[in-house]
Amino acid sequence: MSDTPETRLDPRYSDPEAVPPPWSEVERLITGAELFWISTVRPDGRPHVTPLPAVWSAGALHFCTGPDERKARNLAENPQVVLTTGTSTWNQGYDVVVEGEAVRVADDARLRELAAAWEGKYGSFWHFEVRDGHFHHGPGRAVVFSVAPRTVFGFGKGEPFSQTRWRFA
Repeated sequence: MSDTPETRLDPRYSDPEAVPPPWSEVERLITGAELFWISTVRPDGRPHVTPLPAVWSAGALHFCTGPDERKARNLAENPQVVLTTGTSTWNQGYDVVVEGEAVRVADDARLRELAAAWEGKYGSFWHFEVRDGHFHHGPGRAVVFSVAPRTVFGFGKGEPFSQTRWRFA
């Protein structure tokens, strides 16, 4: 994946005075967001959407889930995923949509880095032990996925309204 995405402001959905924010600003929004909505597809084609915390690290968004949860079962069949974050207001804020492929992270060294990132962002409640390619939290275990963005959409709300697309090689 390229570190510098191709940026395009869509004039059809943007005010004439709108300009696309720099990728670094959008990356900062993703890094700071506490909650994301993940959209996956069930094997029968029906959508599944649920909220979850996620961390941005090394140019990718990471999330975890129990191996038997619906989203994990969906990703086993179809790894294409959409993660969204933003505000629930119409006239202020910025919404971000990240599209990509969810890839399992099973390397314990990388998982330890991500566990530290989770705890650093969300506090001690999100402390994970790492072993055997999983996060462990109390009696449960979780698989971790990484989503390197293929396409990111940004929606500026308020003055000016804008829609920007970032494509990664």
